[in-house]
Amino acid sequence: MRLTVLGLGYLGATHAACMADLGHEVLGVEVDSEKLAKLARGELPIYEPGLAALLREHVGSGQLRLTHSYDDAANWGDVFFIAVGTPQKMGENGADLTQLESVIDGLVPLLKRDAVIFGKSTVPVGTAEALARRANKLAEHVSVEIAWNPEFLREGHAIDDTLHPYRIVLGRKADGAAESVARAIYSPVLANGTPFIVTDTATAELVKASANAFLATKISFINAIAEVCSAAGADVRALADCDRTRPANRTAVSQPGPRFRRWMSTERYPSVHGAGR
Repeated sequence: MRLTVLGLGYLGATHAACMADLGHEVLGVEVDSEKLAKLARGELPIYEPGLAALLREHVGSGQLRLTHSYDDAANWGDVFFIAVGTPQKMGENGADLTQLESVIDGLVPLLKRDAVIFGKSTVPVGTAEALARRANKLAEHVSVEIAWNPEFLREGHAIDDTLHPYRIVLGRKADGAAESVARAIYSPVLANGTPFIVTDTATAELVKASANAFLATKISFINAIAEVCSAAGADVRALADCDRTRPANRTAVSQPGPRFRRWMSTERYPSVHGAGR
């Protein structure tokens, strides 16, 4: 399948190279000419194990092509991934969506065929719907569907997290083409048993924020437990290993609703001051 990845930073370069590795014909679009020239030589502005070699391999074979042109992108294929940055606004708490909007503004008026555009960037809730409205105003006699396919990359593991992810999340319109297109794109990954979670765009946008918040909560929690262990003379690493083996820590605990009433009412928690005090 022919795919286009718009924005070749850390996320975009990884996704483009990995999609080429899955056998797709990929066009990578980067408007920064200096960055584009470096990518063509297999040079990256960041270090990610194996990524430079993978990029050189597929650029060299022609499986991954690079351009700065939105005209090339519009003519290449009908499936697009947007992977541009969404940094925090200067002096504000909100995300700066200027690059996302710029991609829609530059690409959509050039489309001559119906298209599916997948967002990969981390965005506030409602972004996909706002971009869909923007695209509909710009589209000329074509249908443009916006779906959201968030990334869950860990630094140092980006290639493995793309080719062998824990899950693939897709937010889409129920009556659109995005789900069937995504299943075709990721078919080699899904064949290995990777869960494919289909939902609405708002939920897909929130998944990444939730995952980040949950990770921060777990880090804060285990650091607090480490202080208790230090005071009690206990081994926090062994405690963490024990805790990770509990099935509830991987499944049921993440489900909403009232829980733990029985053991919260019956258990007595030992403090660092010792039993009986």
